[in-house]
Amino acid sequence: MKREIAIFWYRRDLRLQDNRGLQHALQSGLQVLPIFIFDENILQRLDDKQDRRVDFIHQVLQNIKKDLISNGSDLLVLHGKPEDVWAKLFEEYDIKSIFCNHDYEKYGIERDNMIEALAIKNNVTFKTFKDQCIFEKTEILSGGGTPYTVFSPYARKWKETLSKEHLTNYDVMSLSEYFLKVSNSEMISLKQMGFEKTDMNFEEPLVNQDIIQKYKDQRDFPAIAGTTRLSIHLRFGTLSIRQLVKAAQTGHESWLNELIWRDFYFNILANFPQINEGKSFKSQYDKIKWRNNEEEFEKWCTGNTGFPIIDAGMRELNNTGFMHNRVRMIVASFLCKDLLIDWKWGEQYFAQKLNDFDFSANNGGWQWASGSGCDAAPYFRVFNPDSQTLKFDKELKYIKKWVPELNSLTYMPMLDHKMARDRALRVYKEGLN
Repeated sequence: MKREIAIFWYRRDLRLQDNRGLQHALQSGLQVLPIFIFDENILQRLDDKQDRRVDFIHQVLQNIKKDLISNGSDLLVLHGKPEDVWAKLFEEYDIKSIFCNHDYEKYGIERDNMIEALAIKNNVTFKTFKDQCIFEKTEILSGGGTPYTVFSPYARKWKETLSKEHLTNYDVMSLSEYFLKVSNSEMISLKQMGFEKTDMNFEEPLVNQDIIQKYKDQRDFPAIAGTTRLSIHLRFGTLSIRQLVKAAQTGHESWLNELIWRDFYFNILANFPQINEGKSFKSQYDKIKWRNNEEEFEKWCTGNTGFPIIDAGMRELNNTGFMHNRVRMIVASFLCKDLLIDWKWGEQYFAQKLNDFDFSANNGGWQWASGSGCDAAPYFRVFNPDSQTLKFDKELKYIKKWVPELNSLTYMPMLDHKMARDRALRVYKEGLN
């Protein structure tokens, strides 16, 4: 006779400690088997088989697996379409409950609805919890009971609403005796899934208090190591958002605001469904007549525009999977305004390349840059690459790292910025009237 168990399903919460759904599973009174599914529906969309994110997840899972094995349990790492994987699990185990943490993206919601229906059919309860943000859905509303669409009042209300219980540490390891005791299974390799090893080396995330302290003054300068580089850990949940908010609370307002932006974009995603459908937050911006020149887009993608700060940013992205946040704003403005290329093209390119790609934040950033989003830069704000360089990379340290041919006679801008700015203002005005 099979033993009755609960399953904890890892997704965007790849850690043992301070994991809300996992703690609830371990408190359920059942022995808990943790699993992770390399989702074929997601993997099939990744053209680059040297995808750093897949490698990152694989390395993190190895660490979790190792920790669980030392506790006499295991992490079951599976591969396939979720409905097929779950159908097999229902056959192999006497599952009474499935525990996981909320997902907010369109595919994640549809997948969870499908697996919940499958669970109910098998007389299994499906329980999911808030874990990857502090406030979700309709938890932060205006006095009139509507979702905020501007960041500043949202952030004020967020801070007013925050209490100690929102920062609860969900202690998992004190409940470690409730992990199911099993013999360890072999973990699927990257190669078996059709992927290859990359230059990604996972290191346990560290919250650097020195960087947080200087964050406000250093955050905009790409040549300085002035940002925490924790975005990938937030994306995949190797760090708890609660832990980071606690670290930010000791007077580091600027860094705390960045964490609140993340919740803000989750709030927009949950309350304005057109975002999940690839539409502009402000529908009138869908009328803009983009030029969408493919050759110019290619120059932008490869970092060959002849604008040093743009090219440095794109080359950093292509070579490392990372781009400094200030530079993300500059390259996004250039694509939408100077080249008049649809922001969705840029959004999709970032989605392919960014190690920390997160749909809500990426979409929010691109709509901000194009002027089409909530709380966006007004359409007539067009970043000047030269003045941005003078402001944030005056000594060209960042640029020279990525654009060694800077002083070559053949290195020339692909267009005149003033002409492009005037053209953008004209096209935007026509499209919005």
